[in-house]
Amino acid sequence: MIQENLSFVAAPMVNQSDLPFRLLVRRYGATLAYTQMLLPEKLLQDRDYLEFHLRDLSYHNGDSELDTPVVVQLCGNDPETVVRGGKTIQSYCDGIDLNLGCPQKAAAEGHYGGYLLAQKDWPLVKSIVSAMAHSFAVPVSTKLRLCNPAASTMELARQLECSGASWITLHARTVSSRRRRHGAADLNQVKLLKDALGIPVISNGNVREWSDVVQNQELTGADGVMVGEALLSNPCLFSSITPDPFQISREYLGICQDHPGTATIATIRAHIRHFIELKHSRRPWYKQFRAKLSSCSSLEELEALLAKYDKLRPNGEREPEKDPEASEDER
Repeated sequence: MIQENLSFVAAPMVNQSDLPFRLLVRRYGATLAYTQMLLPEKLLQDRDYLEFHLRDLSYHNGDSELDTPVVVQLCGNDPETVVRGGKTIQSYCDGIDLNLGCPQKAAAEGHYGGYLLAQKDWPLVKSIVSAMAHSFAVPVSTKLRLCNPAASTMELARQLECSGASWITLHARTVSSRRRRHGAADLNQVKLLKDALGIPVISNGNVREWSDVVQNQELTGADGVMVGEALLSNPCLFSSITPDPFQISREYLGICQDHPGTATIATIRAHIRHFIELKHSRRPWYKQFRAKLSSCSSLEELEALLAKYDKLRPNGEREPEKDPEASEDER
C-alpha cells in the first residue's frame, strides 16, 4: 500500500513533524508523511518519550481523519538497538525509515545519520537495514545524502536495496555540519539513482514552490518528491496554492484542539511563526507579533493573538499594515 503513496511526501523534521501538521499537509495534497527522527535508545529507556510519540501515532488507527500512511524515522548505529526501538512503534505506522542523512553536530557526536555514509561504515549500515527488514512487520526504507565521492552513492544504494530497503529517498547534497543545505541539490544524482535501482526512489531537494515539484519530477523521473522546510511556510504547497497565513494558522490550531497532547506548545508556536512570516515578515507589526507569540503558553492565547493581528482585515481580505495594539502615537 505504501509504495502507491510516494508521490508527494512530507519530510521528517525535528520538532516539526507532529500529528496536527501531518494531518494539515494531508488535507492539501501530501500522500505520505514522516514523523520526526526518533532515537531508539530513548524509546527503550524513557517512558515519557515513548508515550508521547505513541500518542502522536495513536490516531493511525480508528480515527475519522486517519494519519496514514505514516513512516516513522529512526536513527542509530547498532542493529539490535534500532530493531528493539522500532518494535515499540511498528504497530502504529506503515513503514520505518533509517536516517542516513542527518548532518547535525549531535549526529556526528553519536555517529549516526549522514556520518554513516563513509565507505568504512557500509557493512554496519547494511547490517542495520537487513536487521530491520527481517525484524519488522512493515516495509523499511532509508533516507540518505550523497556519499563522497557522489558516484559511490549508487553502489551504497544498490547494497541497501539488496539488504531489504523497499524504497530510498535521496537528499542530493553531501553532509555539511556547518550548513544543512550547502549549495543546490544535484538532482541529476537522483536521476542516476532512479535508473540504477529496481525499487522506488524519492527525490528530496530544491523545492520552494509547486512548480519546483513539477520540474523535479520531470528532471529525475523519481517515484515521488519529498519536501521539508518549504512545507513549513506553505503546508498547501502540494495543492499548488498559497494559503492565507492567518486562516491556515487557525486551521492548524483547530487540528491541535482536536488532537490534544500530540504537539508541544513550542512546536505549535514554531508552526504559527512559519505560517505568518511567509507573507508578513516585513510588516511593521511583525517583530512585536513574534515577541508576543513566543510568550503564548496555550492554544487559547495563540487564538487570541491571531485574532488581534487579523482584525484589521475586513472579511479576512485586507492585510493589517500596523500593529493592532499600538497607540496612535506609536503608529
